[in-house]
Amino acid sequence: MPDVTMPRLSDSMEEGTIVTWHVNDGAEVKAGEELAEIETDKATVSFEAEADGVIELLVPAGETVPLGAVIARIGGGNEAPTSQTAGKGTAAQAASAEESSAHAVATTSNGHAATGDSAAGRGPDRPTASPLARRLAASLGVNLRALAGSGPRGRIVRGDVERAATSVSTTAPGAASAPAAGPAPAPTAPVAAFSAPPEERATAKGEVTLVELSRTQQLIARRMAESRATVPDFEVSVDVDMEAAWALREQLKRDAAPDAVVPSLNDLVVLACAKALREHPQVNAAYRDGQAERFARVNVGVAIAAPDSLVVATVFDADRLSLGEIAHTTRRLAAQVRDGTIPPPALAGATFTVSNLGMFGVSRFSAVINPPQAAILAVGAVQQRAVVDEGKIVARRCMTLSLAADHRLLYGADAAQFLVRVRERLERPLAALVG
Repeated sequence: MPDVTMPRLSDSMEEGTIVTWHVNDGAEVKAGEELAEIETDKATVSFEAEADGVIELLVPAGETVPLGAVIARIGGGNEAPTSQTAGKGTAAQAASAEESSAHAVATTSNGHAATGDSAAGRGPDRPTASPLARRLAASLGVNLRALAGSGPRGRIVRGDVERAATSVSTTAPGAASAPAAGPAPAPTAPVAAFSAPPEERATAKGEVTLVELSRTQQLIARRMAESRATVPDFEVSVDVDMEAAWALREQLKRDAAPDAVVPSLNDLVVLACAKALREHPQVNAAYRDGQAERFARVNVGVAIAAPDSLVVATVFDADRLSLGEIAHTTRRLAAQVRDGTIPPPALAGATFTVSNLGMFGVSRFSAVINPPQAAILAVGAVQQRAVVDEGKIVARRCMTLSLAADHRLLYGADAAQFLVRVRERLERPLAALVG
């Protein structure tokens, strides 16, 4: 029977979660039929069958498995799933899980966040529990060995710990709030707040709610920590006179048809960056294993706020697109990100990133480089500022651009020359449209 493995649905994917199966175990499936929804590190996407036959499901919905692990098998129409085959699938799954856990231990030793239970310290009597359940049990004093898990394959989850904690507080009133034995610490000792039992700390801070991060949030946390720990970045900033760009957009708004997509100021920034990247190939690059990879295509990633996360969608070949084409592309990508329908290829392949917080009134901020890219541009709000023009103080619409650059690939002059070129294109937007 051909194996159905956890597919690679994004360039940074290491594992996936089966959100739901759309077929039943033992059902007849056809090539191209939707089998499941899989949550990756960037989005939830549909997964289709590649062959006809009878499907045998090996991994239940809700379980997370590493990339390449066998999640199902598709056999001939007259084949029935066997317990022996299923047992082999389970063994393969367990081996893959152990390999993934060992990798988690290795990355933790290097300062990176690990997900799941680590292989180290997992004895035969250690109960299977989610990381959140373990933290919650430790803070509430719940013995995990006494619990029966309600999660996939008996895994202990947050709800099991909370129910157990509620049961303990009901059967033993006052036990949770009993003060520790011994004399009370002096009021002037600041260390008392830190040495108090978990229940006293919770009381001092009020009710504490633990929120488990989504897979996307976990990946962002890991990659940003990796960036800060491994990338020697520096930042350069320039102020841009946006009067001409503002006037151009106002004219486009006046002249556009009622249902037309009017380019935003951020679309102008994307276009200016794309043209400048073509002129400065050292910025359109990545650092890998002591070498600089310079890319032939200019693919600009645009940071888009999604519910509880941040997603970078890619505008491919942005240097070859018109301003109107960039506007249509960014609107489509933003809509797909927000309704969860963006395809995995649209989340990969960026060679440079633009992050804009200007719509929130933020005048300037520092962005974190998305490895292995060489740089990221932080875009602030367009604001009226007092500037000196020919000896007179006048109000001008200005915007601050801040470029974070990888010092292994770019030096101060490289970053400054690129950023100045972006500013020139924004201050002369009509030339940027044709150049």
